[in-house]
Amino acid sequence: MTLAWWFAPFIGLLFGCAAFLSVQLGASLCRTVQPFDDGPKPGTPPTAWLIVGAALVGGLVAAQGASLPQIGLAAMVTAALVGCWYCDVRVGIIPDYFTLVPLGALLIVALAVHDWTTIVSAVAVTVPFALAATLSRGRGMGWGDVKLVALGGAALGMQTAIFAFSAACLVAVVVAFMRKRRRDPIPFAPYLAGAMATALAFNAF
Repeated sequence: MTLAWWFAPFIGLLFGCAAFLSVQLGASLCRTVQPFDDGPKPGTPPTAWLIVGAALVGGLVAAQGASLPQIGLAAMVTAALVGCWYCDVRVGIIPDYFTLVPLGALLIVALAVHDWTTIVSAVAVTVPFALAATLSRGRGMGWGDVKLVALGGAALGMQTAIFAFSAACLVAVVVAFMRKRRRDPIPFAPYLAGAMATALAFNAF
């Protein structure tokens, strides 16, 4: 069952509410976390923009004629992306609540319908990032980022995920160069999450 395009604003509102709840959960989790000394410097997440962005993603997903199950999965992933962005900027970590939980849900659905492509995509796009995390010992690439990438592979498919993550890496390098912080660790989740959300909004279905 697909929804009419005029229903998109209501879906966008629901996505915004889900993002708000994700921010609240992220804030609660961050209160008990001490940032790593060698990690990114703690910052202030753009909470209002994250909620507005999530609402926009929801409206665009609905406007594409997505079905109710597709909208539900997109809402779950979008809320997770907001939580990842928030926590990585706030304390430099990405809680498993925002990566492994939605990833597990997507893989369970894939197994239930015998969709092996989703599983292969999640594994394939994760390998190079896992290698980077291993070689950098978690400094250049954290394992939270690796789990986020796995979620992206499952949610977007291999081709779209590779394009999105390539764009995220390029933007991160450009921003670091412009800020003259090439050697300082930066929160990478905002770039990954932003690229994933954009791909989800325009090329998910």
